[in-house]
Amino acid sequence: MTEQDAKYLRMTTEPVPRLILEMAVPTILSMLVTNLYNLADTFFIGQTNTQSTAALGVVFPFMSLIQAVSFFFGHGSGNYISRQLGARQPGNATTMAVSGLVYSMAVIAVAAILGLLFCDPVLMAMGSTGTILPYARPYFIYILLGAPFISGSFVLNNQMRLQGNASLAMVGILSGALLNIVLDPVFIFGLGMGVSGAGLATFISQAVCFGIMLKMSFLSGGVGIHLKEFRLSSSILKEITAGGLPSLFRQGLMAVSTMCLNLCASLYGDSSVAAFSIVGRVVGFALAIIIGFGQGFQPVCGFNFGAQAFGRVRKGFRFSTLSGLVYCLAIAVLGFVFAPQIIGIFRADDAEVIRVGTLALRWQCATFPALAPVIMTNMFLQTTRQTVPAVIVALARQGLFLIPAVLVGTFFYGLDGLILAQSVSDVCSLVLVVPLAVHGLRTMGE
Repeated sequence: MTEQDAKYLRMTTEPVPRLILEMAVPTILSMLVTNLYNLADTFFIGQTNTQSTAALGVVFPFMSLIQAVSFFFGHGSGNYISRQLGARQPGNATTMAVSGLVYSMAVIAVAAILGLLFCDPVLMAMGSTGTILPYARPYFIYILLGAPFISGSFVLNNQMRLQGNASLAMVGILSGALLNIVLDPVFIFGLGMGVSGAGLATFISQAVCFGIMLKMSFLSGGVGIHLKEFRLSSSILKEITAGGLPSLFRQGLMAVSTMCLNLCASLYGDSSVAAFSIVGRVVGFALAIIIGFGQGFQPVCGFNFGAQAFGRVRKGFRFSTLSGLVYCLAIAVLGFVFAPQIIGIFRADDAEVIRVGTLALRWQCATFPALAPVIMTNMFLQTTRQTVPAVIVALARQGLFLIPAVLVGTFFYGLDGLILAQSVSDVCSLVLVVPLAVHGLRTMGE
């Protein structure tokens, strides 16, 4: 029996809850460590000044754009790979793996070149103020230089995870993240580079991470990257689009909504921009576990959907959603109670950052449990190729509801409306998602 045959048997016969947990643990660790070095950037930079902290938030929309494109190609190719392995068609999976990687890195390289050519206008459009710009510019330049490696790492991570090789993906992500955490204080404080040191640390660590993950793609029966298998094909792009469009909308709208949030927050000073930057990183870290759990569900969902074991898909969805809901409730309580202390870790000497950040974090905690069914439904619909409803769910939280809530809330209620915007979006998203999840489960097949 080959390694791929053994993997197929395991994914389609082992008890679903145990299988999801086995897939989820390394993915959760990967997500936690990835978000941990985002927090590390924020923590170390937060020890310098408010403008540098705000600079991280200003550049975040471009990071979201990298993720949007990378997840489009990574999830689109990875979901197809998962289904093809479940259908016992490894040749198709190999062609898709290299094509998805090359497409993504090429698109991001073009975006990075444009960013370098129009650096200052892009930063101002993303919410920078005149006082934040000198700190955001050097950080942004290093991120642009490392953008193709960041994209490649995201694509390989998703492809490996959706093949059931989450442990290998975790090793690659851990290597880059831990290197970033080590290099941050060396460059920021040791070499006196400030916020540009955080950018250089990210550039180096992501290049190393990409090299490691490229090597690991060949291990444990994985679909390795062979450049000779690359194809310019409309059918490949069609499959990537079907599987990756929800991720593109979800992450792309995160970039747009963050830009809107930064621009509105800048009306109330650099401290408000910094506060929302900190809250975004903290909530992102809390979301890492629920997203990682959902990503543990995805390969189980993909393999069994490809094998037409629809009962196992439904069982996995119910287990993942309930587990996520319990986790979100616990985190919401802790975050609400300790919000001032959490914000104070990053900017203890700026009272306005703590005040705004505490209010924003508490309101997000109040609706945090709504995210479990929203995230799991999106992953379920996307992996089972229910493209239209998956796109609707992906559009909801960061686009259909958040951007209008930010603009309308700020116009009518000022900073208070801006603080409430994310919670309003989360509640509206939940109301939209429930009937889509029920319909998707009922129409999948017996």
